[in-house]
Amino acid sequence: MRWVLYPLAALTGLLLLGVAIAALAISMAWPTLPSLEALTDYHPKIPLRVYTADGALIGEYGEERRSFVRIQDVPPVLKQAILAAEDDRFYQHSGVDFLGIARATAANLVTGGKRQGASTITMQVARNFYLSREKTISRKLYEILLSFKIEQNLSKDQILEVYINQIYLGRRAYGFATAAQTYYGKPLKELNVAEAAMLAGLPKAPSAYNPVVNPKRAALRQQYVLRRMTELGFITPTEQQQALNTQLHVQNTSGNAGNTGADFGGSADYVAEMARQIAVEQYREEAYTKGIRVITTIRKVEQEAAYKALRKGVMDYDRRHGYRGAESYVEAERLNSEHSESLDEALSEVPDYGDLMAAIVTQTTNNSLTVYRYGETIKLSGDSLRFAAPMLGDKAPANKRLRPGAIVRIIQNDNKRWEITQLPEVESAFAAADPRTGAIRALVGGFDFNRNKFNHVTQAWRQPGSSFKPFIYSAAFEKGYGPNSIVDDSPLSFPAGETGSQAWEPKNYDGKYDGPISIRTALARSKNMVSIRLLKSVGTKYAQDYVTKFGFDAERHPPYLTMALGAGSVTPWQMLRAYSVFANGGYRIEPYLVQEIRDESGKVLARVDPPVAGDTAQRVIDERNAYLMDSIMKDVVRHGTAAKALVLKRGDLAGKTGTTNEYVDAWFCGYQPTVVAVAWIGFDQPRKLGSGETGGSAALPMWINYMRVALEGVPESYPNTPDGLLRVQSGNSEEMIYKENLPPEPPAPPPASPSGPVDEAPPKE
Repeated sequence: MRWVLYPLAALTGLLLLGVAIAALAISMAWPTLPSLEALTDYHPKIPLRVYTADGALIGEYGEERRSFVRIQDVPPVLKQAILAAEDDRFYQHSGVDFLGIARATAANLVTGGKRQGASTITMQVARNFYLSREKTISRKLYEILLSFKIEQNLSKDQILEVYINQIYLGRRAYGFATAAQTYYGKPLKELNVAEAAMLAGLPKAPSAYNPVVNPKRAALRQQYVLRRMTELGFITPTEQQQALNTQLHVQNTSGNAGNTGADFGGSADYVAEMARQIAVEQYREEAYTKGIRVITTIRKVEQEAAYKALRKGVMDYDRRHGYRGAESYVEAERLNSEHSESLDEALSEVPDYGDLMAAIVTQTTNNSLTVYRYGETIKLSGDSLRFAAPMLGDKAPANKRLRPGAIVRIIQNDNKRWEITQLPEVESAFAAADPRTGAIRALVGGFDFNRNKFNHVTQAWRQPGSSFKPFIYSAAFEKGYGPNSIVDDSPLSFPAGETGSQAWEPKNYDGKYDGPISIRTALARSKNMVSIRLLKSVGTKYAQDYVTKFGFDAERHPPYLTMALGAGSVTPWQMLRAYSVFANGGYRIEPYLVQEIRDESGKVLARVDPPVAGDTAQRVIDERNAYLMDSIMKDVVRHGTAAKALVLKRGDLAGKTGTTNEYVDAWFCGYQPTVVAVAWIGFDQPRKLGSGETGGSAALPMWINYMRVALEGVPESYPNTPDGLLRVQSGNSEEMIYKENLPPEPPAPPPASPSGPVDEAPPKE
C-alpha cells in the first residue's frame, strides 16, 4: 500500500504548496489593489449637450457619448436581457461564478477550442475601470481579487448600475441609455423585448454584433439572448417568438466625429457649434466631461423650417444654372470587380450631405442611367434624368460625362422617386430672431455644416446692396424728409473725388428713370438715384455716424456716396440686429443664442437676462422714425420688389430686398412685429450669381418658406401711431410726417389800397 500512499502524499503536498503560494500571492496582492473610489463615488464622463428651447437634443460633444441612468429607472426587460446574455447568476455569486467557470471549461473541452467566456458582470466592471485587456495569469488574478473587493463594498444593484452606465456598446455609445438613443432613437423605458435583447448582445463584441454594420450577426446574437431569456423564465416562448418576429428600425445616422444631432439630423449643426464654443470658453475642457447642458433659444419646428427653406432656395438656384457633370470617377478595377464590396468601399470615401446621396453609375444609354448605392441598383430615366441629360451624350466634356464609374448625387423627390441632382457651389445663410429681445429663433450658417463649417451668419462679411437703403432713408427722416418728400430720379454722375475711388455713373437696376418721385415709391421700387441724392443731402459723415445706431461698424462703411447702394460690409447677424430696430419701434437689441446653461443635475449655472425693447433696451432712433420706416417698407412687400411675399396673405410684413452690383450678393431682410429674419445667398469667393438673380428671386423665397411656418397661427399686428406725427395730404392720399416738419402757413397777402392803382405786370419782351 505504501506505493499508493507516496503519490497521494506528494499530490497533497503539491496541493498544499499551491494553496500556500496562492495565499501568499493574495496576501501580497490584496494591499496593492486600487482604491474603489471611482466606483463608490461613481461620476462618469458625461458629454456636453446642446438643446433647443423646447428640449430637443441638437448637439453632443465629448470623448464618450454617455447618459447616466439610475438602476431604478432601468426597465426590468433590459435588466433581464443583460443578465441572460452576460451573467444569469449575478445575484447569486460573490463576484466570481465558479459554477460558470466550470461550465465554460467543460463546454470549451467539448467544442474543441471555441472559447466560452466566464467573466461575470462584476469582473467586467473591474476590468473596465482598473485593468488592461491583456491575457495573463497575473492580470486574471487581479481581476478576481478586485471582483471580490467590489462585491464587499458595493451592493449588487450598485454594481449593475455602474455596468449599465459604463460599458461600451459601439458607435461611440457608452452605457445602455445612450445606446438606446443611438440605435433606436428612444429612451430606455420605451424599449421592447426585441430591442432590449439586441442591445444586451452588444457587450460581448460591439463591432461584431453592431446592428448597423453587421445586421446578420447582430440578429444571431439577439436570437441567443432571447433563447436564454426564455430558458431562464424571463419571457414566455410566445413572447420569444413575438420578439423574433418584431422588425427593428435601427437608426443609420452616424453623425460627425465630435457631434451628434440625433434628434435633428444635422439641421442645427451651426447652432450647436456656436453653443459649444460659448460653453468651452466659459468652462474650458471640463465642458466635455461634466454633463453641462446648454439650452439655446431656437425652436425645433422653426429651425427645421429654416434649414429646409435654405436648402430648397440653394437647390432651386443651382438647378436654374444647369448640371455640371460627374463629381469624380471610380477606378476601373473597382468598377469591374465581381464583388459589390469594392463599390461600397468607393462610396464610403464619398460622404453624403443630408439628402444628397452619393451613387456610382454602372450603365448608361441615350435616355437612361443605372446607378449603384450600397447593394441597391436604381434605374433613372425621363423626368428623373432630365436635369443631367446634357452630360449623357458624346458632346459632353470627357471629364464631366456621365459614364460607368461616374460618381453622382441622387435625391428622393416629394413623390419618393429618385432623381439626379448635384452638390451646389453657392452658399447661403439664414437667421431669425425675436425683435423684442434678440432671442434667436432659427439659424442656418450654410448649406451643409459637414461640408463647410464656415458660419456665414456670423462670419461672412458681404456687401448688403439695396438692403442697406432703409438706414439711409431713416437718416433722411432725421433731416427733415418724410415719406411724401419728392426726390429726383434722374441719372447722376460723379467725379472720383466724391466717390473715394474712381469716376462713377450709377444706374437704376432696371435702367428706367422716373423723374420726381416720392420717397415711399422710391424705396418700394429700390431707386438707386433717389438713395444717392438722399445721402448727398444728409451728408456722408452724418450717415456714417447714424448707421452705428443700428450696430454697424463705421469703419466698414466709408463716408462716400457709394454707401447709399450698400457698398460697405455687413454680416447677416448685423442685418438681423439692425432690422430689429425697425421691427420693435426703435430699440437696439443684441441677438443671443444661449438662454441658459445647467449642470448635470439641472442646476442653473448661467442665465441670460436680455434687454427688452420698450423696457430695458436702449432707444436708438425716434419712435416716429421707426413707424414711418415700417410704413414704407410695408409698401416694398405690398407693391414693390418683395411682392412675392404677398403669398403669405398678411398685411403686417415689411422688409427690403438687396442685390449688389453685378449680382454678386442677394438679400432679403424683413419682419413681422414678432419675428425678424434675414436671408442671403452668394459664393464664398465672390462672383456673379447670374443675370436676374436678385434678392427678390434668390433670397426672398427662403424668407417666405420660413415665415410660412413661423407665423402659422400668429394674428396680424400693427404698431400704434406714436405722438408727434401729423397727417398731411399728399396727392390723392395722406402721409404722415414729423410734426416739427410741417411747412409754415404762407403769410397772408397785404390788404389792397383802395386809392392806389394796381400795378400791372410788365409785358414780356
